[in-house]
Amino acid sequence: MSPTMQVVCPHCQAVNRIPAERLPDGPQCGRCKRPLIDGQPLAVDTTAFERHLANDTRPLVVDFWAPWCAPCRSMAPTFEAAAAELAPEVRLMKVNTEEAQALAARYNIRSIPTLIAFRDGREVARISGAMDASRLVAWVRANT
Repeated sequence: MSPTMQVVCPHCQAVNRIPAERLPDGPQCGRCKRPLIDGQPLAVDTTAFERHLANDTRPLVVDFWAPWCAPCRSMAPTFEAAAAELAPEVRLMKVNTEEAQALAARYNIRSIPTLIAFRDGREVARISGAMDASRLVAWVRANT
């Protein structure tokens, strides 16, 4: 019997149980029937962030950013490419610090972009500053 993963739907936020070996097969949400894994970074508000952090058993990497931040905007395509490369094993998410100020304060975000890696709901690594795709993917793999 293979281990089961919990995957939060990026569309309806339902928690789905999926056999680990089926993650690469393009599983669909049991509630909304949309794809659970799309290889795109997921923009989340505080509520969705909390739901993923508490329920998704995959490692999560969160980009804390702001629309006015030039390094954040320049790193966005890199973050998208990393999401495609790291799916389905890792979920990449984006938190707009202008819209989720309390969340940014709770995680003591002092400079942006800041990436935080979470495993089992706990912060395991953090790095600030824009980076290229190979460095980003290497950092995620080393820390998740």
